[in-house]
Amino acid sequence: MRNYKNYSVWKKGHKLTLDVYQIVANYPKEELYSLVSQMKRSSSSIPTNIAEGCGRKSEKDFARFLYIAFGSANELEYQILLSTDLNFITEEQGKPLMFQVEEIKKMLNSLIQKLN
Repeated sequence: MRNYKNYSVWKKGHKLTLDVYQIVANYPKEELYSLVSQMKRSSSSIPTNIAEGCGRKSEKDFARFLYIAFGSANELEYQILLSTDLNFITEEQGKPLMFQVEEIKKMLNSLIQKLN
């Protein structure tokens, strides 16, 4: 069995999730059950799906969960863009998050290619 904690992409996904939770704590209260909730869910979905995929027996199943994690990264990327456009965060706050998302997407893509 694979140990998800050994994957650099899982570690980066976990850190990104922690960073997202920290930054959305400052969002307007009326966003608590909309954008804040969506960002928490999409960010945590990245390392969650990597972990779940590691528990699968076949490489095909593992790759399927990596694709789901990739989709969650795309979703979060848009939510960060939206947050910036709505002035919930500054571009300076959004840039490091976007960089992390892009890095994770590249790592997921590379891992998926190795599995396929």
